[in-house]
Amino acid sequence: MKIAVLTFDGFNELDSFIVAGILNRMNSRGWKAYITCPSKAVTSMNGVTIEAEQPLTFASGADAVIIGSGIKTREIAQDSGLLARLQLDPARQLIGAQCSGTLLMSKLGLLGDLPACTDLTTKPWVIEAGVKVLDQPFHASGNIATAGGCLASQYLAAWILLRAGTREDAEAALHYVAPVGQKEEYVARAIDSVIRYIPDPIATPAA
Repeated sequence: MKIAVLTFDGFNELDSFIVAGILNRMNSRGWKAYITCPSKAVTSMNGVTIEAEQPLTFASGADAVIIGSGIKTREIAQDSGLLARLQLDPARQLIGAQCSGTLLMSKLGLLGDLPACTDLTTKPWVIEAGVKVLDQPFHASGNIATAGGCLASQYLAAWILLRAGTREDAEAALHYVAPVGQKEEYVARAIDSVIRYIPDPIATPAA
């Protein structure tokens, strides 16, 4: 399972690193979440500079894509040349967006008439783009998912684990990162927030 975590200049560290960290708990099963960037290096909203693990074109062939957020998302949403480098296909990929990443998902034409989740700062911009914004942390329909709030990245990770793995995989990965003394409660809340959006039987993109 190859996963692209789209990470742009001005990115939010919580969005990119939490989802990648949880999904990479599946390394022993051949999964790998890659920090995927439009340049060799990007600098976060708090001044942390990192090197890309994969170029932006990697996302087109990945099994799953997470579109991260950041303080420059509105600029990126207006960069048609950059967006043209993202050839994503929900017919064969799981595609999720975090906070302002939902705006990019809309600009890429991936949402259609679907409602979506985003953070409170981005909400008016997403509404302006013609999307109905939900007052909840997570929503998914088919192979498209959105999450609102930095720590809702755990729900995107759980969604991919449930769709492309098993409930046991999702529970194990979440249990590892959950706070001590609250692990069962933490895992149960995350699974409950996501499981209602999982198809039955589960349909996954081709690996």
